Amino acid sequence: MLQRKFEDNYRHKGLRKKLVEEIRRKGITSENVLKAIEEIPRHWFLDVAFLEFAYQDKPFPIGYQQTISQPYTVAFQTQLLDIQPMEKVLEIGTGSGYQACVLSKLGAKVFTIERQKKLYQQTKEFLQAAGFSDIRCFYGDGYKGLPAYAPFDKIIITAGAPEIPQALIEQLKPGGRLVVPIGKNSMQIMTLLIKNADGSLTKEEHGFFAFVPMLRNKANDDL
Repeated sequence: MLQRKFEDNYRHKGLRKKLVEEIRRKGITSENVLKAIEEIPRHWFLDVAFLEFAYQDKPFPIGYQQTISQPYTVAFQTQLLDIQPMEKVLEIGTGSGYQACVLSKLGAKVFTIERQKKLYQQTKEFLQAAGFSDIRCFYGDGYKGLPAYAPFDKIIITAGAPEIPQALIEQLKPGGRLVVPIGKNSMQIMTLLIKNADGSLTKEEHGFFAFVPMLRNKANDDL
C-alpha cells in the first residue's frame, strides 16, 4: 500500500515551478495547461519515499505494470485536447489519476476507466482523499468506453493502442477530439483525431512517444 502525505510546502511548490519551466522550454505553450501542472502536487501520486522523483520530467512506476506518465507527455496530450470548461472528457487508463486531475483542474467533467481492479480501487480512494471527488472512476474495459455516459466532447487514451477502438469513435461528439498514441511497438505516434459533422475523421500526427500497451478486457482481479 502506498504511503502518502497530503502536504504541499514551499519546497514542493518551488520544485513544481522548475518543472513547469522545463516543460515550457520543451514546447508546451498552453498557459492553462502549465498552470494546472503547477497547481497539482505531483508528489501526492507517489509513495512518500519517492519525493525526489516526483518533479523530474520522467515517468515513474506505480505498480501493477503501470507508470505515472512523464509530465511533458501529460501536458502534450492535454494541450492537444484543447479542454474547455464543463466539457465531458473520457479518459482511458486512469493509472495514478494524475492525468485525470489535470483535466479536472482545467474545468472538465472527467470520466475515467481503469482495467486493473486493485489500481482502480486504490486510485479511486486516493482521488477522494486528495479532494478530487468530482472525477468519476470506473472499472472496466477501455476498448468499450462508457456508452451509457456518451457522447463525450473529448477522449484521451493514456496507453499505446494498436488501433483506434471503433466504440470510442462512436462515443465522440461531432466536433470532438480524440488523442491517442497509436502503434504496436515500444514507440507510438501521438495522434489527434477530430470528428467532423458528417462523422468522418481528420487526422493529425504529433511525433513519437512511449506508453504501456492498451489491453483488452478487464485485468485479473488478483494482480
